[in-house]
Amino acid sequence: MIYLDFNATTPIDSEVQKTICTSLNEAWGNPSSSYDTGKHAKSVIEDARRKVAEMIGSAPHEVIFTSGGTESNQMVISTACKNFHLEVESGLDLKIPHIITSQIEHDSIRIPLEKLVEERKAEVTFVSVCKSTGIINVDDIMKEIKPNTCLITLMLANNETGVIQPVQQLRPKLKVHKSASLCTILLHTDAAQALGKIEVDVDTLDIDYLTIVGHKFYGPRIGALYTKHMKPLYPLFWGGGQERNFRPGTENTPMIAGLGKAADLVTLNLEKYNQHMSAMCSYLVKVLKKCFKPKSVIVHFFKENRLPNTLSVAFDYECTGAAILAKAKNIGASTGSACHSGIGRPSEVLINSGIPADLAAKTIRLSVGRETTKEDINKAVKILHNAVKRVTFPLKL
Repeated sequence: MIYLDFNATTPIDSEVQKTICTSLNEAWGNPSSSYDTGKHAKSVIEDARRKVAEMIGSAPHEVIFTSGGTESNQMVISTACKNFHLEVESGLDLKIPHIITSQIEHDSIRIPLEKLVEERKAEVTFVSVCKSTGIINVDDIMKEIKPNTCLITLMLANNETGVIQPVQQLRPKLKVHKSASLCTILLHTDAAQALGKIEVDVDTLDIDYLTIVGHKFYGPRIGALYTKHMKPLYPLFWGGGQERNFRPGTENTPMIAGLGKAADLVTLNLEKYNQHMSAMCSYLVKVLKKCFKPKSVIVHFFKENRLPNTLSVAFDYECTGAAILAKAKNIGASTGSACHSGIGRPSEVLINSGIPADLAAKTIRLSVGRETTKEDINKAVKILHNAVKRVTFPLKL
């Protein structure tokens, strides 16, 4: 199989795998224990914390390990709501919190917010992105601020289109904007798709929280949450005092060690990774346009500021993206987010990004990786070409 779905998940890097195995053998002690095996496990965790912090330009104590992106995102949402109520108790005459986000967020943001609205525990404004660029206008976010606004959460890069969002503009706009909010507005970005592909620096972004997902950059399926020093953070559940009481439960030392190694590889090799993926992505576009009829292959937002590895490609024939992939048995790709695989309808993210529904239904997401080759791409495009011929027969390509 030729794998072109690296935005869904990545294989574990061989060096990360070695680190995990070494930790399984040598750092098996309980990190909370006071004797040597526990102390060793604790040192492995702290070394990984330092490496994750270095990857994003933060201090180590600002990194909390979690089970993954979903937990990290929901911890931020829960914290913002709790912090709002604490401020209300301090004298603000407000009833429920208000959160601002975009219409193109991942389900781990969108669905929890929709549940809060359904349960009447929060107000949420979903701001649309520009239909021609897929990029949100930060001024549109500022216009939605209310007296009870407590959180703005905006993904750093979209998992389907690859479009990078102007997260770094949020803080400067807030500083000059005459805010209507009477409570603290916290800033969060889900950086799951950006890490390992583009530079991510928390000081440049100037946000309060940032979500980290290991399996998106060749690490294990755990995550972390960056929380800016002195900003509020409240646990989702309670137990032992692990992770400074923010994330109870005996630490998963081997996976944390693996996450640290994956982060270290990003810190050391990001420029090389970026250049290779960008070159392979450009080559993929070139081969697609050469192989298919002129104007029958439409690459969404290809000229915009986007991830170096991601293409959202519509095949403008009388067939759907799902039908093409059903015939392209030897290609690992998707019609959008892996979370929506098999739902049988066009991606809401694409439609909310301004892609017409009929064209969204014909779209496939192709995302290259660190070791994708031109040979892989040549084979993949040939398979896609044959698949389109099979599903559109007797139409001519």
